[in-house]
Amino acid sequence: MYHFFVDPCQISDKSVIITGEDVNHIKNVLRLKCGDEISVSNGIDGRDYRCGIEKITGTEVVCTLRFIKEDGVELPSRVYLFQGLPKGDKMEFIIQKMVELGVHEIIPVAMKRCVVRLDDKKAKSKAARWQGIAEAAAKQSRRGVVPRVHEVMGYQEALAYAAGMDIRLVPYEMEDQLEGAAGMAGTRQVIDRLEPGQSVAVFIGPEGGFEENEIQSAISCGVKPITLGRRILRTETAGMTVMAWIMYRLEM
Repeated sequence: MYHFFVDPCQISDKSVIITGEDVNHIKNVLRLKCGDEISVSNGIDGRDYRCGIEKITGTEVVCTLRFIKEDGVELPSRVYLFQGLPKGDKMEFIIQKMVELGVHEIIPVAMKRCVVRLDDKKAKSKAARWQGIAEAAAKQSRRGVVPRVHEVMGYQEALAYAAGMDIRLVPYEMEDQLEGAAGMAGTRQVIDRLEPGQSVAVFIGPEGGFEENEIQSAISCGVKPITLGRRILRTETAGMTVMAWIMYRLEM
């Protein structure tokens, strides 16, 4: 079943009106017909509105609301990914997969070992493209909301943004060299203690990893270093690993 997002004002007690680019996609790409069933979300409340297509015009698709599925697909906790800017198109891949796994927000972060440097104009253009990728991934995975992709933040700004979150984690390949290191047993303990309703921040370094003073800054702000195991993971793998563990814990 195909899934679409609309503004809340386009959903009434008995009908749903789809406008914009999705009209052409429904009519000329998917070639859906009257009577076909689709699902719709307003991107806010996480509900899944099941509809039957009643009429297709050049500017809108009119649907009859059949029923509302209250128990949506969203995780019971909000997970925020603070991703060190990677090279090339890796950020697009990361956004797509993290949205599929259930992330709530994605915050690109400029860190010291980031190779990519974006000026204001490029940063805004990238953010718009990244948001589009998040929306497409949300449609594909039938999310109830479209995760927000922020414009690039500085590292200290990112730490400040995460300050009020319940759980703050930073996977670090040299966690075993830090004072109080607990290894994988510590990581398991942190994941096992996650509870529905908590907000979770996850900081992932770029290809070159974190500089030591970045880790110390994070620790001083209450961010807990964890390990992801004995192997060094790529930046595009690390976040998905943590997200998969969190998803598994919260949906048990």
